[in-house]
Amino acid sequence: MLTIEHLGQESEQISWTGSEYEFNMQVSFSNRKIATTHSLRFLGLTIDTSLNWKSHIGELTSRLNKACFTIRSIKPFMSLDVLRSTYFLYVHSVISYGIIFGGNSFYSEDIFKVQTRIIRIIMNSSKSASCQQLLKELNIL
Repeated sequence: MLTIEHLGQESEQISWTGSEYEFNMQVSFSNRKIATTHSLRFLGLTIDTSLNWKSHIGELTSRLNKACFTIRSIKPFMSLDVLRSTYFLYVHSVISYGIIFGGNSFYSEDIFKVQTRIIRIIMNSSKSASCQQLLKELNIL
């Protein structure tokens, strides 16, 4: 028997849709209707109704762009080791979490572009430099 002790006011449900059908369901608990949404956050992942990971990757890209700005700002004052540690703290951890779910998504290329921009900033490389070699030099790959 499953007992729900507390269902907070921020509870939401998501209705899954497909190309051929749409299933709408109204859920309530203790005479309170649970709101339906098109995307929701669960364990740090943004899940949407079509499971294409566009919302999740959009949020990750935003976070990575902020990390890119941070790394670009501190670069003149920090050593390569500190920049590498900052990369692992703000970039690698964000990319690695949940990659098994959204890594094959069409939209994951956006994350790769920001990652390569950050690596080139850390290594002071041109935009045309191969990132694979830079990743090896930083012991990331």
